[in-house]
Amino acid sequence: MLRLPPFTYHQPREIDAALRIVADHGPEAMFVAGGTDLYPNMKRRQQVPSQVVSLGGITELHGISGDPASGLRIGAMTSLTELEENAALAAAYPGFAEAVASISTPLLRNMGSIGGNLLLDTRCNYYDQTEEWREGINYCMKCEGEICWVAPSSPRCWAVQSSDSVPILMAMGAEVILRSPDGERRIPLLDLYQDDGIQFTTKKPGELLTALLLPAQDGWQSSYLKLRRRGSFDFPVLGVGVYLRMDGAKIAELRIHIGGIGSIAHAASDSAAALIGTVPDRESIRAAAKAAFKPTRAMDNTDHGAAWRKKMAPIFVSRAIEAALARNS
Repeated sequence: MLRLPPFTYHQPREIDAALRIVADHGPEAMFVAGGTDLYPNMKRRQQVPSQVVSLGGITELHGISGDPASGLRIGAMTSLTELEENAALAAAYPGFAEAVASISTPLLRNMGSIGGNLLLDTRCNYYDQTEEWREGINYCMKCEGEICWVAPSSPRCWAVQSSDSVPILMAMGAEVILRSPDGERRIPLLDLYQDDGIQFTTKKPGELLTALLLPAQDGWQSSYLKLRRRGSFDFPVLGVGVYLRMDGAKIAELRIHIGGIGSIAHAASDSAAALIGTVPDRESIRAAAKAAFKPTRAMDNTDHGAAWRKKMAPIFVSRAIEAALARNS
């Protein structure tokens, strides 16, 4: 049985109090939301904070406010189950609701938060193992080692961004609010991530993600499709988020982001550009989706073979576009 290392557990009731604790302890402190990511990592000794700061008791971080016509604000500690069961959110942002509902299992969605899912640690078959297993191959550069076992000659880590919510939220143009003792900043979700398996976010040390901001719903439609071995529980080995707006029978705007295939969710810009301004049909959609093969940078560090996952990208892009179009009719 894997056990947690010893740590001091803090339960602040206000954001400023949580920020002070982390500022006082520096790298030894970490925030914990639902704990569905951090605690398994601690058991595997991938992360070993001596100070764990719980966010569960901070009322300001919970709940949904606003309305789809003007945009929604979702507190970072809002549970995935609460989002999944919100009928108004599902009606206005069906792709986001699909992504949330596909995350893990009901039990873990009860515990997991949207903020935690946005900041989910990158994953890799060589990293997500017990400490004894990793020690046996001399660790990897993401934790204690100096080599990427996926690409031994590479100077960087190739661990995979496996959040289900990120691809569709990127396509939607969502924003996040980050807060630190120095103040608050609001940034596009696109700017929160960078293509590196270790430093995969631009969040500063000591910053806390406090809210997710969804854009006003003014005629856009969305969809999310996920490839995984089992129909539940598994992380995506390919996740496609599509967001589009029609002008009559033509596609006026289209955004496509693909997750589970690299350290960041990549935009399938060429596929989108090929369809904007056109009246789509099955043949044109499938032809445009073929361009999604190029930005899919799958490697052999998750479930299923990299070559097969890459081949599946155009198929899932095509299906996701068709699903979003069907909702618009």
